[in-house]
Amino acid sequence: MEIFRVEDLNFTYALGNKPALKQVSFKVSRGDLVTVCGATGSGKSTLLRLLKKELSPVGKKEGRILFKGKDLDSMSVRESASAIGFVMQKPEQQIVTDKVWHELAFGLENLGVDNASVRRRVSEMASYFGIESWFEKSVTELSGGQKQLLNLAAVMVMQPEVLLLDEPTAQLDPIAAADFMATVAKLNRELALTVIITEHRLENVISVSDKLMALDKGEVRAYGKTGETVAELTGEKTLLEGMPAAVRLYAGLKNAGVPMKGECPLDVCEGRRFIESNFPNHIDTLSLKKRKRSDETVLKFTNVFFRYEKNMPDAVGNMNFEVHRGEIFCLLGGNGSGKSTTLSLAAGVRKAYAGEIRIFGKRLKDYKAGSLYKGCVSMLPQDVQTLFIADTVKEELEEVRFRPELLPFDLSQLSERHPYDLSGGEQQLLGLAKVMASDPKLLLLDEPTKGLDAYAKKEIAGVLRKLRDRGVTIVFVTHDVEFAAALADRCALVFRGEVTSEGETAGFFSENSFYTTAANRMTRGYYNGILRVREAEEIIKLNVCH
Repeated sequence: MEIFRVEDLNFTYALGNKPALKQVSFKVSRGDLVTVCGATGSGKSTLLRLLKKELSPVGKKEGRILFKGKDLDSMSVRESASAIGFVMQKPEQQIVTDKVWHELAFGLENLGVDNASVRRRVSEMASYFGIESWFEKSVTELSGGQKQLLNLAAVMVMQPEVLLLDEPTAQLDPIAAADFMATVAKLNRELALTVIITEHRLENVISVSDKLMALDKGEVRAYGKTGETVAELTGEKTLLEGMPAAVRLYAGLKNAGVPMKGECPLDVCEGRRFIESNFPNHIDTLSLKKRKRSDETVLKFTNVFFRYEKNMPDAVGNMNFEVHRGEIFCLLGGNGSGKSTTLSLAAGVRKAYAGEIRIFGKRLKDYKAGSLYKGCVSMLPQDVQTLFIADTVKEELEEVRFRPELLPFDLSQLSERHPYDLSGGEQQLLGLAKVMASDPKLLLLDEPTKGLDAYAKKEIAGVLRKLRDRGVTIVFVTHDVEFAAALADRCALVFRGEVTSEGETAGFFSENSFYTTAANRMTRGYYNGILRVREAEEIIKLNVCH
């Protein structure tokens, strides 16, 4: 049964100078799990919001959107609220109550559902999602992964026919992201729930998708069964960058003319079988150059402790690490492990109650009268919207005297847009432009690639490497292990407020099982020390020529 039909959809934002969507047409059947991918600003979030009547953006819309054969605009608010569920990218933006149990009941209460039915549906959903142990908790006590799971459960308690998810794993650590997608796939298979999801992190999504849609500059570049669509996109450089590691490896070898057999693999397991059935491992290790490290210490944490309130447990406890001049250092770890708190301590936003933090050999507390931020330290916060104070992008950049050569992106086309009207990825680019404008010696970045497509991440990584080569020291927090592996010189794992392991990037990721790259999991034990797809390509070519 057809559940969504979109015909010749065009959409232009109010005050926008070009369409966000152009001639978009597609059909979705009941029970489909459809993934929508595309570059930052390609129209993914716009399309998803247009499928949810209450969240439709303001602007000029042409064409038709039909839900079960009826015009979407003719649906009542009550019908739309229960039939079409929506989970946002930022967990905090969707939570509206103070307690977990109340969040689960809130939607049903607003629809006037009787108490007995509310209790039955809430208890069933809490049991299904494993929420019993934190059912009575305040939502402020939850980790990012728990908050997003709560949002999903609060939507599912309404018993929707369609679930729309807008980059739901963007702020989740790798383990929480994989668990979340496994739950979504389970709902799809067990309840025949129709799911439409937009994502940049496709590693855990492609393999469970029935259909794949690729958007490019507001137009449908390809749409169809996942395997067929992936094969169609292997020659598209920008879109290919965001595909799972197994797909990128297959495409790279195919485009290089390497002889091989079998269909394009979609996940780590299929990728491993593809490698072992096609290529030998006479050469199992690459000779990689190691970067020399400066002896000058830029940032040093010594036995640092911090808690948000006197009676709360430590958010950071016995934190110890140091970062050297001209180094890119990455902090990884689960949601709520203390990574972002550590970064805020380094930026002087929060103050430790014990221990010592030194920046360029000087105690942090000895920086007076804002001297810490005058050509010394700058930070990109996790909530990038806190940086925006003007009505247009142009005014934001003028306010900090931004120099265009700092980023390989043309932001001028967004100049008249309000910062809050930008896509999540575009907001990240604007925020990065603002913090880089101060030309800091120590740059702190909290989730700098959140909401960005793979191609944009690659470009930003290039910019950050250039800054490092000029002597700028960069410390960043991320859940994106692929980005960390491609960029960082050293990495550290934060667990319960302290660094439990650290090392040079290759060794660090090779020793981890989950906090590592898909390419490493795909090749481990067959080839050694492989972190990136291009390294896998290189060692395969060496073996083929051996």
